[in-house]
Amino acid sequence: MNKITINALLIIVTILLSGCEKKVEKGNQELKKGNYKNAIRLYQEACDGGDAAGCSNLGYMYDEGKGVRQNFTKSIELFQKACNSGYAIGCSNLGAMYENGRGIERDNAKAAELYKKGCDNGDGDGCGTLGAMYYTGKGVEQDIGKAVELYKKGCDNGGARGCSNIGAMYYNGEFVKQDYAKAKEFLGKACDMGHVMGCKNYKILNMAIDK
Repeated sequence: MNKITINALLIIVTILLSGCEKKVEKGNQELKKGNYKNAIRLYQEACDGGDAAGCSNLGYMYDEGKGVRQNFTKSIELFQKACNSGYAIGCSNLGAMYENGRGIERDNAKAAELYKKGCDNGDGDGCGTLGAMYYTGKGVEQDIGKAVELYKKGCDNGGARGCSNIGAMYYNGEFVKQDYAKAKEFLGKACDMGHVMGCKNYKILNMAIDK
């Protein structure tokens, strides 16, 4: 096969994947509107077209039972497909299924492995959740230093849980030097991302500072 033919195929594949990405975006818009059936259709079409985000989002719909009968086995299958394609959030979502024993035997070590895969590929929530596992020694050997590192990495990658947890540690002076300025920074980020506990702690911190 000559280079011209190969390049032509690459262009076709790129166009197809671009179309799938647009379907995922439209699916997300439909989800926000509460049009679950439309969202599912768009995610399914994207997934069938090779878009890993479409597969992961469709897995979420089956996991939550939104617009479709709840089916953990189906959601696991879709998260696995997304993860196998290198989609970070798919790996983290699959990790959550193992951690919580949803449709599969609970396996914290496997969950930690999948959260790490998600984290390594850029999913901030995967980093934050893995950090929590190191903090408590759940599925991994307890390592507070590693937990702090992962919380910060998660926060830097848009993971609200990481921001909230490291912010709380700085507020309480727990395993780190107490620092209200850093606590406010991290908790503020968590709150901006919609993290309920982050917002609550941010409010408590501001009240303490104002006294």
